[in-house]
Amino acid sequence: MRTTVIHGPQDIRLEERPRPRVLDPGDAVVRVVASCVCGSDLWDYRGIRPLAAPHPIGHELVGVVEAVGSAVASLLPGDFVIAPFSLSDGTCQACRHGAESACDQVTVVGGTDKEGRQLDGAQGEFARIPLADSSLVVVPEPVDPARIPSLLTLADVMSTGHHAAVSAGVGPGTTVVVVGDGAVGLCAVLAAARLGATRIIAMSRHDDRAALAREFGATDVVASRGDTGIAAVKELLGGNLADSACECVGTEQSMAQALGVVRGGGRVGFVGVPAGGPQLPVGQLFARNITVGGGMAPAHHYIPELLPDVLSGAIDPGRVFTQEFGLEDIADAYAAMDERRVVKSLIRL
Repeated sequence: MRTTVIHGPQDIRLEERPRPRVLDPGDAVVRVVASCVCGSDLWDYRGIRPLAAPHPIGHELVGVVEAVGSAVASLLPGDFVIAPFSLSDGTCQACRHGAESACDQVTVVGGTDKEGRQLDGAQGEFARIPLADSSLVVVPEPVDPARIPSLLTLADVMSTGHHAAVSAGVGPGTTVVVVGDGAVGLCAVLAAARLGATRIIAMSRHDDRAALAREFGATDVVASRGDTGIAAVKELLGGNLADSACECVGTEQSMAQALGVVRGGGRVGFVGVPAGGPQLPVGQLFARNITVGGGMAPAHHYIPELLPDVLSGAIDPGRVFTQEFGLEDIADAYAAMDERRVVKSLIRL
């Protein structure tokens, strides 16, 4: 089969590798229908995260079940499934409390299984998925091809944006600032609107992303950063700060911005994968009674809540995919994201 392998910075290759098969009783083999490039994939691509050896890449996919192991009870060949980026056993204490991304056996699509074997990345024609019964989510009706991009966002970015908003305590009547205008930040805007926030301020310096943020529900856009950005938020809110903030980048600067725009007693939901060592200023949190929560999103926990709204068209998070590529164009899909020519690259197989 054809699959994407990263060999080093800016070195993405499409290679032929053996088609996966069921190895363990809990496995499923999925034929990938659509995948995408994630902002966190760019860490390897840019050389920010050291690469020990070439490996398959990609962790977001939707597809059709081709085969299942003998212990798989909830899936059948032919099922259309969403594969949450983090795979979980469904039975450990964390899973029982809805925190599947903190599962005792957690791994990610494209990571390694409990035996240390390399898993298939999502950016290929097929993928072996361990822990299939408790990880894969079946889409319970014939799939409209037009809905596939939005279904794909549930594997990661829409669930992650929703996690940011939930962790920030966003609800009816609240005011929220979203720091970050990538796919996750835009999905956080959409999630905040869905949860009933009445004032949603998107921090964006890019006209195209700001426009999409407004279409997703942002009431205001602030382009400035730092103290100037905080002042702009206060001006919009009549001298007040926001009830909450969604931090969707993962840098020290973005966390400082999120903390700076929140009122005393407010909340910050953070989902930006830490890059550059953002350290929490405990003294500031203590003095201003700010609550910080979030982390790696338990996508499997949120998909059942979000899926009906995607299927009905009530939300359309797939609009974060601003360009579509074939698998043979995977190197271009990475370059387009790296150069910020697209918000998020969709890979259609």
